[in-house]
Amino acid sequence: QVQLVESGGGLVQAGGSLRLSCAASGRTFSSYAMGWFRQAPGKEREFVAAIRWSGDSTSYADSVKGRFTISTDNAKNMVYLQMNSPKPEDTAVYYCAADLRLYRVVSGNKNLEVWGQGTLVTVSS
Repeated sequence: QVQLVESGGGLVQAGGSLRLSCAASGRTFSSYAMGWFRQAPGKEREFVAAIRWSGDSTSYADSVKGRFTISTDNAKNMVYLQMNSPKPEDTAVYYCAADLRLYRVVSGNKNLEVWGQGTLVTVSS
């Protein structure tokens, strides 16, 4: 069974740091592009960051560029989102997703092949 499981969410102060993790299982993801998305209350799900499983070709939303970093650990089948200097407006449920096509991840396509269940991040001011 193909599965993505997020962890690491919680309460963080603005200006602090937090690392989200996404554990991938059920298939070989080496050909996949991985992404992080988020959905704030009352808003649509939006693209945050994407990376090829090989670790190259990263892409970021303008709102997080320079503050967030996406990375992979192939040996552990993990994808990470390092959140530095978070802001209250970064408060949202964060989702991990996977698809064979990087452009579909970067474009925020809602029909990506695999989605996780999400982890809540709350940034206090």
